[in-house]
Amino acid sequence: MTIRPIRYLGDPVLRQPAKKVKRVDDYIRRLIFDMTESMIEAQGVGIAAPQIGVNLRVVVIGMPDEHPFPIVNPEVVKKSGFRELDEGCLSVPGYHGLVSRSKKVVVKGLDDKGHQIRITAEENLLAQALEHEVDHVNGTLYVDHLNSRDELIKIDTSSQTLNAEDHSENTD
Repeated sequence: MTIRPIRYLGDPVLRQPAKKVKRVDDYIRRLIFDMTESMIEAQGVGIAAPQIGVNLRVVVIGMPDEHPFPIVNPEVVKKSGFRELDEGCLSVPGYHGLVSRSKKVVVKGLDDKGHQIRITAEENLLAQALEHEVDHVNGTLYVDHLNSRDELIKIDTSSQTLNAEDHSENTD
């Protein structure tokens, strides 16, 4: 098990569009394992490879009470509707903010065996996490969806702790 350090806002790797994975091999499967362990340790519901310094299009999603799953070369192929959601990020610790996300999202990619997958999610945390993580591999952070950085809200950790049931998620 290798827990890798999370990269934070300001690290250039978070702003680069990640490179497409040419082949799902043992290196990618090990990366997925490390990402999963790192996400769990950081108490996130998703993580993208750039967040641990690897410029590849790989994400892992881990919904509460479900087994985490990877998506290699994720791509949003369809989205519809809009909703305002309180969102946080492992790469922007201590803050959250209201962002506009789609109500329904369809993402395609590959699983850890290289087989094509397609995931549809609607008006739930999974839809939010899918959109958030695909943003990451495109070099976008949730703070880019805010009108200004003044809209960021500092989390008061002395009086509350955010968890997977809160609406202000560490989406990744």
